[in-house]
Amino acid sequence: MTNTQDVAHELDITAEVCPMTFVRTRLALDRLAPGEVLLVHLKGKEPLENVPRSAVSLGHQLLSIDTDAQGISHLSIRRGP
Repeated sequence: MTNTQDVAHELDITAEVCPMTFVRTRLALDRLAPGEVLLVHLKGKEPLENVPRSAVSLGHQLLSIDTDAQGISHLSIRRGP
């Protein structure tokens, strides 16, 4: 997992469903400066597939994906240029 000192913002979308999971993630990424890191907490198979794929397709860098014992996934995404 990314060092929490590197994280500029955290976003909890565990209660959201697609497509709002990526809409909220994209809005959060848009508010960051290039190079800053967003830590996203999400739950479910569909968001875990769609959010990283969509972020990378927009030019952002996926740094890590970790899933805890409760089934919540934690994604670290570095905002692209």
